[in-house]
Amino acid sequence: MTTSTTTAFNLNLNDLIEEAFERCGLELRTGYDFRTARRSLNLLTVEWANRGINLWTVEQGQITMNTGQATYALPNDTIDLLDQTIRQNNGTTNQTDINISRISEPTYMTIPNKLTQGRPIQVWINRQSGQTNNLASTTLNGAINATDVTITLTSTVGLATSGFIKVDNETIVYSNISGNQLLNCSRGQANTTAASHLTAASVYTQNLPSINVWPTPNAGGDYVFVYYRLRRMQDAGTGVTDQDIPFRFIPCMVAGLAYYISMKKPEVAPDRIMMLKQDYEQQFQLASEEDREKAPIRFVPRTIFYA
Repeated sequence: MTTSTTTAFNLNLNDLIEEAFERCGLELRTGYDFRTARRSLNLLTVEWANRGINLWTVEQGQITMNTGQATYALPNDTIDLLDQTIRQNNGTTNQTDINISRISEPTYMTIPNKLTQGRPIQVWINRQSGQTNNLASTTLNGAINATDVTITLTSTVGLATSGFIKVDNETIVYSNISGNQLLNCSRGQANTTAASHLTAASVYTQNLPSINVWPTPNAGGDYVFVYYRLRRMQDAGTGVTDQDIPFRFIPCMVAGLAYYISMKKPEVAPDRIMMLKQDYEQQFQLASEEDREKAPIRFVPRTIFYA
């Protein structure tokens, strides 16, 4: 007897939905059955994000910091940051990572001068939705070039006192508003490129997840903000793609989708719905208990002595 020699088993979206329907005692028959199951699958992955850390969605990133800039955008699909440091001499043999403490919004608000410069030692993580909104009555009041740090709009109604805007394909962060002017702008944010824009160009607001650091970076510091983030799971797709999960979560995803579908189908008996729910919770517990850090943890008390 010989083994298969392969370890590539997975379920594409079609097979996953079909398996879930069969667990409900149903058959996948129509296009609407497929659409409603795909919608339930996307809701299921959102639920998993609320249940805690999924290790396969942890990614490292870094942001090059600019002198005097306090706010920096994070990728749109960021759920939260797990760990962060300030790195100096990035990529050299003298590279050094220095701790930066996470603070809350109320603590950040109590800082008297948020534009003080120095080595950043504190960070507030602003967990926004990533949505872009059109400001119907707001456009550029005059053309701007790629280096302008003051931008005049036809109106600033509806704009936060600091935040992100998008003009054409460029994301810009501003620190203050005076009348119809955005002040202390930093250009080419969120992996976009600073560019010239014509007068009357449309202006959009962006509720980007972001970080606010204090103090703001001083000149010559060569600071890089290095972080590990928790990102959203990828969408269900159109039918032939595999899901954005490791193989060990396949039984849990099938069980969860079967439970979600059963709640929407009146022909599924209540006792079967409860059975599917119990199976889902059991499968999630098994998967989540395996999907965890296995390194030992050592706690050292911090003691302070007074003379």
